[in-house]
Amino acid sequence: MATIAVIGTLDSKGEEHAYLAECIRKCGHEALLMDVGSGGAPTVEPDISRYQVAEATGVDLESLMQKRDRGECVAAMAAAAPVLLSQLVSSGRVQGVISAGGGGGTAISTAAMRALPLGFPKVMVSTMAGGNTAPYVGTSDVVMFPSIVDVAGLNSVSLGVFSRAAGAICGMVEAPPPEHQGRPLVVATMFGNTTACVTEAKRVLEEAGFEVLVFSACGTGGRTMESLVASGMVAGVLDLTTTEWADELVGGVLSAGPHRLEAAGIAGLPTVVAPGCLDMVNFGEPETVPDRFEGRKFYYHNPQVTLLRTSVEESRQLGGILAEKINAYRGPVSILMPERGFSAIGEPGGVFEDQEADAALMEALESDCGKEVLRFPLAINDPAFARACAEKLLSLLRGD
Repeated sequence: MATIAVIGTLDSKGEEHAYLAECIRKCGHEALLMDVGSGGAPTVEPDISRYQVAEATGVDLESLMQKRDRGECVAAMAAAAPVLLSQLVSSGRVQGVISAGGGGGTAISTAAMRALPLGFPKVMVSTMAGGNTAPYVGTSDVVMFPSIVDVAGLNSVSLGVFSRAAGAICGMVEAPPPEHQGRPLVVATMFGNTTACVTEAKRVLEEAGFEVLVFSACGTGGRTMESLVASGMVAGVLDLTTTEWADELVGGVLSAGPHRLEAAGIAGLPTVVAPGCLDMVNFGEPETVPDRFEGRKFYYHNPQVTLLRTSVEESRQLGGILAEKINAYRGPVSILMPERGFSAIGEPGGVFEDQEADAALMEALESDCGKEVLRFPLAINDPAFARACAEKLLSLLRGD
């Protein structure tokens, strides 16, 4: 029997959370009601009061509520709930978490859920689940469950939604954990235009006894990988597709933000870096490309993806950015550069071939970087380059 935390604003949505708790108990598990409301009195009795939640960060909730600033109250609870819930999880008191809410409740509860480890069961029933869920899910594995109707009482629709959501969280806590293969983890980044390289490097690492987790370098993928690296679960990093920095610099749609290429350095992990797909910036349909890029070289990857070739000056700046990030690495790191192209479409004869731009990036990186930089007279997807990357990471992992 597991204990599942049921988090909610029990002043406005007490009835709904009480029903979730009832469904959980019918499935044979315990429910722990946690109040994160800050309006009127809770309509059902919580097991953990809003004041206990606020105390986790030293907030005087009573004084805060007297100001009648809902936004400030929500922000305070969104900061406190992760602290208390993490304590409950680390102490073994709860084995899963579920919540239901609108905008405010979703913001508070998903903040708490994002603080929990990957794999920990977490379900959010929300009015926000049908739109952009990125601010609520982040790089976590929160399961967003559409509420269909507003979380505003029990009715013929909401009863079914809540009962199925409760069944989902119960099923998650009942599922046996996967058998751990016991192999150390390596994380890698990949894009369609570096697939051949990463696939071959992955094969070499797996033959050497590592498990390789591949992340798509599409913004969310890079952020998720950085989060996993920061969690302490990873032994090494094969960051061969650093393209997200091109989008961050130039203004594309697949940026991973300004902290990309930082987690491995902070963690001191053995790392191999390559300029995979730094010859391209991602946009959507052709009509979405900003007018300022008129006259530049484009490749229409598919109806929804338009690629912009990075210029000489942009490439030079990217080399400098990579150098700055990698200079801060605390652990062993090596940069491998394929002189004959950074992507499948950037190699000789490809639509994005631009030797001057590639040279500008490599020269800037070499001149600014104080770490090991190795050049290869190969394209990035050449099997020999892929094997060189994998073997260099194995060497760093061994401490050679």
